[in-house]
Amino acid sequence: MTVTISQQTFWDLFIEIPEVEKTCDDIPSRIGGCWDIFDTISYFPKELGQGFSGEIELQNGLYLAISEHQLNDDLIIKLPERQHPLEYSFSLAGDHQDKNCDISSGQNRLWGSGLAPKEKYKSFKSGKIIEINVHMEPELFCFFMGKEKKQLPQELTHLVRNSHQEYYSRSGTTTPVMQVALQQILNCPYQGMMKRMYLESKVLELMVLLVEEDVSARHGKSDTFSLKPDDVDRIHHAKEILLRDLENPPSLIELSRQVGLNDCTLKRGFRLVFDTTVFGYLHHHRLEQARKLLVSGEINISQAARRVGFSSRSYFATAFRKKFGINPKEFLTDNSRLSMEMDKLIG
Repeated sequence: MTVTISQQTFWDLFIEIPEVEKTCDDIPSRIGGCWDIFDTISYFPKELGQGFSGEIELQNGLYLAISEHQLNDDLIIKLPERQHPLEYSFSLAGDHQDKNCDISSGQNRLWGSGLAPKEKYKSFKSGKIIEINVHMEPELFCFFMGKEKKQLPQELTHLVRNSHQEYYSRSGTTTPVMQVALQQILNCPYQGMMKRMYLESKVLELMVLLVEEDVSARHGKSDTFSLKPDDVDRIHHAKEILLRDLENPPSLIELSRQVGLNDCTLKRGFRLVFDTTVFGYLHHHRLEQARKLLVSGEINISQAARRVGFSSRSYFATAFRKKFGINPKEFLTDNSRLSMEMDKLIG
């Protein structure tokens, strides 16, 4: 059996453990060994399994989380379209599947900042799942690099993308040096202020190791990718399919199957032909269509957002403002005022 729930529902099921209960004997061994490092500890939802999850804010914009749990059934979490920080995750036990990429014990995943598409994250009921996860705001990453966003070296710009650009991700194998840093986090020997300083140093050490590995891997690739004329036709066909149903577009895998290309060729070819990702093109078109709907004056903001595939009005408003430099409500007001003035002139 597989349980499927939304990300928000999943978060809502967590229950923070009160201070008076934080000395209970059923704390998992790994988490129990570093219990005092957390700001908050939560029970893993009993409806889905058993275990615990802890989180600590090391500084503004930098979070460390550790989770140890076991599932009752395979679990799929449906993730919405969303803004994404830099993130990296290490699997110490258990199996997961993210964007059709399998991650098992001894592997890691690095994500850059940018726009994350709708996707599904799957965990398997195969046994205990232990993860160490770090979230870092892009501004903080730039600060650590001693650069403004616009001044980042070209080899790092893929890690800090604009809010409308699809985020970068890469999986890898956790090296022995990384494993040492992870064990030092799990067995933090300090308390109080020194605890945060120590954990932050280890979190940043892991970031350095991951980024160094990522840059080396990207430099080692010689891109000789090219498209056949038939491939170009298929990519244009993919664009047409993508735009037929803005509210429920096909996934990348479904789209690649419909046009007869593998997903890797479709992704790279789409960027080559249209100078953007599949998801970036869709996002741009959705906002353009929403703007046209608002100009028509026939529907309100919530209706326009739903019509083009945005499930959240607040996220739609943020995306609209970042693209057009104005909130949709202000845009609608200005457009109505302009229409009235034009009617007066014509009358």
